[in-house]
Amino acid sequence: MQPRNMSMSGVVDLAAVKAAGEAKAKAEQARAAAARQGGGSDAGVPGAVAPSALVIDVDEAGFELDVLELSHQVPVVIDFWAEWCEPCKQLSPVLERLITGANGRLVLAKIDVDANQMLMQQFGVQGIPAVFAVVAGQALPLFQGAVPEQQIRETLGQLIQVAEERYGLTGIVVDPAGGGAGGAAGAGGADEEPEGPYDALLEAAVVALDGGDLGGAVQAYKNVLADDPANSEAKLGLAQAELLARVQHMDPQEVRAAAAANPTDPAAQIAAADLDMAGGHVQDAFGRLVDAVRVTAGDDRDAVRVRLLELFEVIGADDPRVPAARTALARVLF
Repeated sequence: MQPRNMSMSGVVDLAAVKAAGEAKAKAEQARAAAARQGGGSDAGVPGAVAPSALVIDVDEAGFELDVLELSHQVPVVIDFWAEWCEPCKQLSPVLERLITGANGRLVLAKIDVDANQMLMQQFGVQGIPAVFAVVAGQALPLFQGAVPEQQIRETLGQLIQVAEERYGLTGIVVDPAGGGAGGAAGAGGADEEPEGPYDALLEAAVVALDGGDLGGAVQAYKNVLADDPANSEAKLGLAQAELLARVQHMDPQEVRAAAAANPTDPAAQIAAADLDMAGGHVQDAFGRLVDAVRVTAGDDRDAVRVRLLELFEVIGADDPRVPAARTALARVLF
């Protein structure tokens, strides 16, 4: 089963996340509910989780509940590992210590690749250890290999900051005594959010995406944008669906061979950049097109520039990789 709200490539989110304003409103409700629950007691903090619950083993059957659903309340860091992997044995204890020390602002999901080959393929994992994050249903590659602890610490800090500022995720309540009954902050305490005017159309897009109907998804997002051109969820979803529609019939080997043989051919570089993006290699896609802008001119250059701007929409303007690519683009244009 393909995890809901994950792309066919494993790293591009097919169901765009709710707007930051909505996420922050939910977070405020969660904080208010947690405050109403009060502080600790002999029985532990009501609705809290024990520190041990911040590190969990996840398999394919439990992925949707334990990772995707949970990621709408707290960022979930995924550690792809295997028993035979020596670098994994170096990295995993560091991840567990840092995430447990984050006091509920992160959860670590450990996935054994030998027992969960489908998830490994969904995320496009090429080697282990490989670490991803899922935030509000959106998968983000973090790093691969046993990287230094300071780099891990900085990456996790940035993840927490993005989750709070962009999605309004403040984490879950942790019972220091370890006696909590389990549950996310505010679970059961916040009122249900009323449905928005375009929820049915957006849900139709998600259903189409889950069913592989990319044309139907594109049309559903366009229907929303026809009435509400500023709808951030529809804009993001449309960009992602159109990207997947462009790459679904490509032969990756042929496309990459053509790009390597023709570095100044805009069509070849655009096609390869689309493959890079759909595979989660965001910076490779951006860098390829910036280089193509540098070596082209006239209409060819403009075609590459426009595609680069379209790819910015795939991950959203708030992604920190977008401003860096915009700066690089400006340098080669002016």
